[in-house]
Parts: sequence; C-alpha cells; structure tokens
Amino acid sequence: MDSDTGKVTADRLRRDAYLYIRQSTMHQVIHNTESTRRQYDLKGRAIALGWHPEQVHVIDIDQGSSAASAADRAGFQQLVGEVSLGRAGIVLGLECSRLARDNADWQALIKICALSGTLICDEDGLYDPGAINDRMLLGIKGQISEFELHYLQARMRGGLLAKGRPRRARGPAARRPGLRRRRQRSPRPRHRGPQGSQPPVRHVRADRVSQIGRAHV
Repeated sequence: MDSDTGKVTADRLRRDAYLYIRQSTMHQVIHNTESTRRQYDLKGRAIALGWHPEQVHVIDIDQGSSAASAADRAGFQQLVGEVSLGRAGIVLGLECSRLARDNADWQALIKICALSGTLICDEDGLYDPGAINDRMLLGIKGQISEFELHYLQARMRGGLLAKGRPRRARGPAARRPGLRRRRQRSPRPRHRGPQGSQPPVRHVRADRVSQIGRAHV
C-alpha cells in the first residue's frame, strides 16, 4: 500500500480519474450483474487513492461490445483521447481484458499512459507504465488476455462444429459394426430332405420330373 501511495503524486491528483466499464454481450450486461457491480465499485478505489468523487469519470458506453478490437468502441477511443491530451491521472478497469483483448491495442494504451504519466489500476493493483517492472507486468497481463480470447473462440468453434456433425458420428455408442455383421450373417431358410439334410439339386429335379410324369399318366 505504501508503494501505491508513492505512485499517486500531486501532479496526477490534479488530473482526473477515468473508470472504464464493459461487458462483452448484452446477455452479460443483463445477467452478470455481480461483475457490473464490481466494476462500478472501482470508483471507491480511486477515491481511496486521493481523487475527489467529482474527478472520477465513468465511461460505460461500450456495454455489449467485444474488446477484440478498438475500432467499434467509442468509449475506449474516448479514454485513449483523454489520456493522450494529458487529462487523465489514472485509468481504472476491473481487469486489463475489460480495456483490450487485442495485445496491440493494450500495448498502445500502455505506451500512451507511460508518455503522459498516467497510472493504470485494476482489481489486483496499481501500476505505473513508466516504471519498467510495472510495464513488464502489464504486458504479461495483456498477452494472457489475448490468449484467453483465442481459447474461448476455439471452444465456441468446436461446439458449433460438433452440433453440425451427424448424430451417428458423435460417439462410439452410435457406431455398432458388430451388429451390422450379425445382420449380414443371419441364416436364410433352406429346404431340407426327409433326413434333415438338403438333397442335391439334381435329385430334387428328378423327383419333380417323375411326379409330373405320373400326374399325366
């Protein structure tokens, strides 16, 4: 806590604090209310670090937007603009994945914060991007966030492909070649002789010929 206090300088306190809030889908916005509450609660963290409540600006217009790209997120672009103009003393987000899932966007934000002397704060701690150790830790967080997005997308694609496959190919219970072989080998009915054995074909024909001959006599 003492090291965090040392990062909060008078110059940074003269600038404002910006809290960025985002959920990936509207379904999460409606149903994941606990996550939303935790994000808004970070305003109290900024106040505890020394910013006045009226200095804390909440940017939550990107609700329901993915962080895979910054192109369609007006809130994130507004945040980057405020940092670039030197108006932000600190940027807050529940975790770095709320700010950016693309490592290039995340690294760009870190660089701008380092140049403008802006702190970054998440649920785990307070970071100064101008300090090499904090910058390295923030870079690792961004890479992990990007890998998480790739893993989640791969799982979603796998689920969609599994739904599209025919049911008989989904598991071993649907494939029963042994049953198919037993059906193919099922015996066919055969004509048997008086002693239970099948007489030669020529004998059967001779008997029929003799019977026909007697019938015409």
